[in-house]
Amino acid sequence: MAPAHRQVYKYYDLVMALFVTILLCSNVIGAAKVATVWGFTFGAGVLFFPVSYIFNDVLTEVYGYARARKVVWAGFGAIIFASFMSWVVVALPPAMGWNDQPAYVAVFGQTPRIVLASLTAFFVGEFANSYVLAKMKVKTNGKHLWMRTIGSTIVGEFVDSAVFYPVAFLGVWSNDLVMTVMLSNYVIKVGWEAVITPVTYKVVGFLKRAEDEDYFDRKTNFTPFSIEV
Repeated sequence: MAPAHRQVYKYYDLVMALFVTILLCSNVIGAAKVATVWGFTFGAGVLFFPVSYIFNDVLTEVYGYARARKVVWAGFGAIIFASFMSWVVVALPPAMGWNDQPAYVAVFGQTPRIVLASLTAFFVGEFANSYVLAKMKVKTNGKHLWMRTIGSTIVGEFVDSAVFYPVAFLGVWSNDLVMTVMLSNYVIKVGWEAVITPVTYKVVGFLKRAEDEDYFDRKTNFTPFSIEV
């Protein structure tokens, strides 16, 4: 029996690399900083983290839930390694005459709570986003992409924000600050998705033509605990 034909994609690996890069930068650089601009208080990482959801939308829309799931697991593994590396580097005793240890602790010394919150929120949020988009695509027969991208982000980002900020900062920040940052970040994340929708349309259209793919998850096993395609 001849082996089954396996589709080869030109841009899938590139999209995966971009997704993981944005994810790591958002978690390492901006996760714990709170900023206030024009009287609006928000977590600094929110300016870039929502882009990972946009990539998740693109992956699910073009390549299907199973291939998006594989990318989410790659991102999950990358966060685990980055957290472990940060812990090792911070824990190493500084050399005599090297006085930057406090800066390293401040920037990279994430507490176990923040690591747990990041991993849990990312896992449930990204899979919720991908699942909702895939189901909506089948339900709408591939029409109204804007409805799917924004609708899935409303669900995914809500789950992400509702998990991350209470788990990471409740009892560390004041309750009012936790709620303020959580709600403001949620509004910014969903707003980002809405504003960038025209770009999402162009990227999705380009990839569908270049890859000759427009996947519908009609018979997909939606378990998150797999990397099979």
